[in-house]
Amino acid sequence: MKKIRVVLADDHTIVRNGIRSILEEFEEIEIAGEASNGAEAVEKVKSLSPDILMVDIAMPLLNGIQVTQEISQLGLPTRCLVLSMHNNEDYIMKSIEAGAGGYLLKDTTREEMLHALLTVNQGEKYFSQSVSNIIVNAYLHKVKQPDNVKDKRTKPSKKEKVVLKYIVDGLNSREIAEKLNLSVRTVDNHRASMMRRLGVKNAVELVRVAMEQKLI
Repeated sequence: MKKIRVVLADDHTIVRNGIRSILEEFEEIEIAGEASNGAEAVEKVKSLSPDILMVDIAMPLLNGIQVTQEISQLGLPTRCLVLSMHNNEDYIMKSIEAGAGGYLLKDTTREEMLHALLTVNQGEKYFSQSVSNIIVNAYLHKVKQPDNVKDKRTKPSKKEKVVLKYIVDGLNSREIAEKLNLSVRTVDNHRASMMRRLGVKNAVELVRVAMEQKLI
């Protein structure tokens, strides 16, 4: 039987060691490599071509959501399974939008971890029960919202409007960060938040929608 090749990405060595010790008990799984930050995770995926990347949300250089999005945008065949201690709606929904194949909480059982890997490896989605409940509630809340409330939620904040104006002007995140005295990550978060609310996938679409809806 062909083993599922997995790369583990977490900035805590003790966590990676713990996950590795669990997965090495399963004959279906092979640990192909490890990464201690987001940028390294992307490089490991490029060089090792694992079946699955198990990735934490909170990591230096690139967070798990950014890693998942980059792998998806690069068209790499590796599927991303988020393994996180965070069960808040924002992280979960952003992970899904970035292309994650599943979302597990770190208090999961070893049996569920294996089941999630097997499921995601088959091209299906897998979410912990509590995560599934959050997804359903988020969807129901969105469906029930009046149109005027939805419209308000798509409008950028004052800070986002400033960032958006610079994006429209053609500046990149680092240039915007320097002008506004912000970190590059903060600028990227503003950009990602606007893209998520407006339902667009890249900066080109963001600029187009911003112009069409006269958001700046």
